Amino acid sequence: MATCDVCGKSVSMPYDCRHCGGTHCSEHRLPENHDCSGLQSWNDPSGVFDSGFDESVNGSSASTTERIMAKLPIDTGPGGPLAYFRGNVTYTILLFMWVTFLVQLIVRSIDPQLHQTLFVLTPQHPEYVWTWVTSIFAHSPIKITHIAFNSIAIFFFGPLLSRYLSDRQYWGLFLGAGALAGLSQIAVQAFSPGPAAGVLGASGAALAILGVITILHPNLKVYFMFFIPMPLWILTLGFAVLSLLMVGFSLSSLGGIAHAAHLVGLLVGLAVGEYVKRTQTIRGPNQFQLGPGGPGGPGGPGGPGGPGRGRF
Repeated sequence: MATCDVCGKSVSMPYDCRHCGGTHCSEHRLPENHDCSGLQSWNDPSGVFDSGFDESVNGSSASTTERIMAKLPIDTGPGGPLAYFRGNVTYTILLFMWVTFLVQLIVRSIDPQLHQTLFVLTPQHPEYVWTWVTSIFAHSPIKITHIAFNSIAIFFFGPLLSRYLSDRQYWGLFLGAGALAGLSQIAVQAFSPGPAAGVLGASGAALAILGVITILHPNLKVYFMFFIPMPLWILTLGFAVLSLLMVGFSLSSLGGIAHAAHLVGLLVGLAVGEYVKRTQTIRGPNQFQLGPGGPGGPGGPGGPGGPGRGRF
């Protein structure tokens, strides 16, 4: 038995809204009957829903992700090899990250200096503005755990974020928080003792996503390192305290981890989450579980550090 979020009625066959994640009885299953947060982002002036399976139906404007995918020289329509990424910001981001990782491996094997110039944001060359973006998608080519842990965090928390942000807002948060986190990290490196080798990785952006979800669902049960259950706010607080202590001791790149970037990305996410909380009705799941039957259990954004440049 389940309980309707609106009337509290116990129902044996509840309806789970795919837009807001709420649980409802038959009377309140429609979005307009339970004040669905998805209605606030509804943009369908002609009253026709575009499912994406019929290009002749143009009732709603294409999303930002759909427009990007449509420009690729590969069939991204239904049945195409990239159809799974159409209209899905989270998976598109993950695709870009892993494609960038493969390109890094090739470039680094040919010319390590070129790899540094193209993908690493450094305090020596902050004017290389392309690295403000490429460094977000790039990861350490030495340890695959760096990109693996970031991918896990984005994979599990990203779809939940999509319930509250439009595609454009999602991209804006990811790129904006990632760039600001990277710039903050190299600023700390510039005034810290020791070598300042630069920074790369998506942990700043991933922690921004984590920050938003923490504000919206602080008691969401997650599994740190895949088997330690805890409320999300405790996991987030742990990351915040660790990053603050490391930056405070001027050890921002201790173990190769960019703690300043973590902290800044998290703060951006917390601020955005507070804005969303004030402007939308928040409904969603109360836990992430490992194994079949659930969306999975995230460990934690970021990954083990290593010597050399800071990874985040």
